[in-house]
Amino acid sequence: MSFKSKTYKNLSQQIFKKEEYKIIPIRHQDRFDIMQWRNEQMYHLRQTEILTEDTQENYFNNTIARLFEVQEPNQILFSYLKNDICIGYGGLVHIDWEIKKAEVSFIMNTKLEKDFFELHWTMFLRLLKKVAFDELQFNSLFTYAYNFRPHLYPVLERNIFEFKSKKKNEIDVDGKMIDVLIHECKNPYNYLKIREITKEDIKLVYDWANDLEVRNQSFNSASINFKEHESWFKKKITNPNSLLLINEYDENKLGLVRFEIENNKCTVGVLLDKNFRGKGLSSFMLIKSSNYFFNRFKLPIYANIKESNIASIRSFEKAGYSFFNEIKVNGFNTLVYKLEKI
Repeated sequence: MSFKSKTYKNLSQQIFKKEEYKIIPIRHQDRFDIMQWRNEQMYHLRQTEILTEDTQENYFNNTIARLFEVQEPNQILFSYLKNDICIGYGGLVHIDWEIKKAEVSFIMNTKLEKDFFELHWTMFLRLLKKVAFDELQFNSLFTYAYNFRPHLYPVLERNIFEFKSKKKNEIDVDGKMIDVLIHECKNPYNYLKIREITKEDIKLVYDWANDLEVRNQSFNSASINFKEHESWFKKKITNPNSLLLINEYDENKLGLVRFEIENNKCTVGVLLDKNFRGKGLSSFMLIKSSNYFFNRFKLPIYANIKESNIASIRSFEKAGYSFFNEIKVNGFNTLVYKLEKI
């Protein structure tokens, strides 16, 4: 059973992209590059023998090819490309379809490990989360790593993988017993909690709103006086046309999604805690918070975003907001995005 180009039956989307990087169903043409990288990096892999071209060919033509023939394969593997050149591979392995959980597997071109380890691990994880959480709606991902590469763990934690456990003396490598560390990332949408603000949140919201990056992206970049904030907060908390939602994940307060209704029109704004930026969480916050809003109101929601705020634009697009028009706000070129109740 050979293959050239295949698609996974359970994925409606096969290619996942971010900038010049993408993952696509594992390609036959990349088999020998993958073989070389695996042989060079056996020290951290569950691989006990050197791969040969014959064994690799047989593995691709049989084991890998069969992954594309079933609805629930035990692994979903991708070639990881930069500008269409394969520089790594990995995916979801040891998939448990009943509880919707899978292990993350990833290796990159050995030459990239020294200088670009964090860049490529981070990019691959972001793309793989789109597969696992957006497409397959898995509950969680985990990593099972030999304790050879301590520089891996901070990268995982910066990508919202939480340390779960250590298995001491789990693996015998060349006569030496090695620990295994397990990290887990829960599906943000499934584990995201929303609540309406209370008076106890006044200082929390003030700190988020007064953050330097938030002020820079605001249409009014001046710092906020606490007395002014206190007056504003007290009005908002009692205003039936203001809906301010605190978003929490794994007992961490992520940020605020704020809906304001005025003249029969709703506008939305997002404040994200600086410790959780760049982790792909704001779009999940918007999805869940917008659904919460639509349970109470029927008005369409509009978002005014500075044209230069690319990260925010992408978050709103990922959350289902569509481009509506362009306007000027306080002299800034501004894109307006819109979401309507389905």
